[in-house]
Amino acid sequence: MSNDDPYEPTTPQSPYSGQWPGQGSQPTQPYSPVPPVSQSPSPYPPPYQPPGSYYGQPPASSYQPPTQSYLGSEPSRGRLPGWFWPIVAVMALVLGAGGGALAGALVANDDSPGAVLRVARRTAPPLPADNTSVAAVAAKVLPSTVQIVAEYDGADKGATGSGFVFDRLGHIITNNHVVAEADKDHGPIEIIDQDGNHSKATVVGRSTVYDIAVLQTDAVKKIAPAAVGSADQMRVGETVVAFGSPLGLSATVTSGIISAVNRPVTTGDGTNSNSYINAVQTDAAINPGNSGGPLVNLQGEVVGVNSAIASLGSQISSDQGGNIGVGFAIPIEQVQVTTAQILKTGSAQYPLMGVDVRPTTSLDGATVETITPGLPAAKTDLKIGDVIRKIDGKRVTGSIDLVVAVRSHVPGEKVTLTVERGSRTFKILVGLDSKTG
Repeated sequence: MSNDDPYEPTTPQSPYSGQWPGQGSQPTQPYSPVPPVSQSPSPYPPPYQPPGSYYGQPPASSYQPPTQSYLGSEPSRGRLPGWFWPIVAVMALVLGAGGGALAGALVANDDSPGAVLRVARRTAPPLPADNTSVAAVAAKVLPSTVQIVAEYDGADKGATGSGFVFDRLGHIITNNHVVAEADKDHGPIEIIDQDGNHSKATVVGRSTVYDIAVLQTDAVKKIAPAAVGSADQMRVGETVVAFGSPLGLSATVTSGIISAVNRPVTTGDGTNSNSYINAVQTDAAINPGNSGGPLVNLQGEVVGVNSAIASLGSQISSDQGGNIGVGFAIPIEQVQVTTAQILKTGSAQYPLMGVDVRPTTSLDGATVETITPGLPAAKTDLKIGDVIRKIDGKRVTGSIDLVVAVRSHVPGEKVTLTVERGSRTFKILVGLDSKTG
């Protein structure tokens, strides 16, 4: 449009007054003619126009089409800038390509009447060996994880738990409480691998104190053992993955984080059956049936054996309750020590000083109640009534702290006690004897 062609609105509905843009005066509203971007008709209706007015151009009686495209030219006053339309064009191409890809993913089933659209199946390549996602860890560890079904209270399949292949000799690690009744009653113990194969297993040895049992079956000799990591190197907040058969649901994977480390807990129903654990705490979902299964880091290495669940009322249980986000695993370092003892001698040994203690009323130590003659503590200056404040420099808040700290050692080692007697505070070095359990 040239400046020689003035446009004077002829109807009262026109939104413009004065002269057409390009003449001397300015319109009361800016007018921006919209040049066509595509010759294809628009699928959308134009916006509402008052009678006698036109969208984007003056009436046909006085309108002359432009002699050149606006795209790529310098915008005149009152018009959209030239860079606006290339962006619109690019966006249209992108949206068009995306729509085409979506349409390509929807495949019609024309072989049957009333065909419907269905999404094409994804064919993802295998995860690389160094992938550290939960999916990669699951693919690596599930083949080494087994379900355990054992006799309990007279029922052949009364107990269910989990375990993992420890070596190429057919040894499987699980919790003592999963197979304890079956071992006492000479009842059946069955192993079920990831492929659903069933095989009979026998107990090599077990430890009530550490809640560890070692089973053996030739059927798993061809299964790759689970890789072993380190609980000592785990930090609070790191991701972990729990494997097992919660509630009898085999090959189940849950994930969470390390909630705490070196958490002293005890499980069991009485003094003779208590298990003391310097536990790894996790919020990964752990339920009855997870017992004995591996707790694994993102490198696919076992850092603990799932053993206990906290329930409401501050109770720690090995076989009751359900997941509330507080579960406990035996550190793999302790599992290795106990397993080595069982494989070597058929039983496990735990260390002891030869003292009985009770927590102080202020929960800042453990008070010595009895000292067993002939055991290491009786050969030191430790006396009844002494308050043990620390062991190896770590604060003691009660009797469980002290017992767990001692049992994290092996027989023959020594521990240093920080003792308070009246107004005196001093240290005592105590050796550790051994006992089978």
